[in-house]
Amino acid sequence: MSDDATSWFEPLYTAAQDGERRIPWDRGGPHPLLMRWTAASGVRGGGRRALVVGAGLGFDAEHLAALGFATTAFDVAPTAVAMARERAPGSAVDYRVADLLDLPREWDGAFDLVVEIITVQALPEELRAAATAAIAATVAPGGTLFVVSAIRDGAPEPGPPWPLTREQVEGFASGGLELAVLERVPLPDAPAERRWQAVLHRPAD
Repeated sequence: MSDDATSWFEPLYTAAQDGERRIPWDRGGPHPLLMRWTAASGVRGGGRRALVVGAGLGFDAEHLAALGFATTAFDVAPTAVAMARERAPGSAVDYRVADLLDLPREWDGAFDLVVEIITVQALPEELRAAATAAIAATVAPGGTLFVVSAIRDGAPEPGPPWPLTREQVEGFASGGLELAVLERVPLPDAPAERRWQAVLHRPAD
């Protein structure tokens, strides 16, 4: 991934680790839309594999692990990965440092559930198509991709973040993934704010 596009993540986490900054997307727990979706859908891991994209401090990853998924979670910032490991000592989650646009080849088609929450919106427009394709490629046959993003209806605004248009969310349906649900949903903890929520599936072989 372009160093210019992601170089600000590591200094932010380093400053947060030192108590000098707050991480804007740190909710102190799993994302409420992920919790609501897993509860409403009765999602259970049963030892199946899950991947969390841009895992930050690991709250979403720990949520999936608690549901019984063998969970891998990655972030481009080494300090984010270190903080996630420190926050959950003894965790079963496999935390990794990885670049979304240069993921390990063994992750291709390897995960039964992939969770992407507000990572792509942190990347500039020119990296969107490659990022969404890379995420889609990790979904196994019969697997599911769950996506949450801020909504953009008009012209792009100075960022980051750069919220996604409907067409950009639909762009996750690549490489054989099929879009099952795309809707604007209110945040459970801030009903006046809405987000894209999408669910995509890869047909089983």
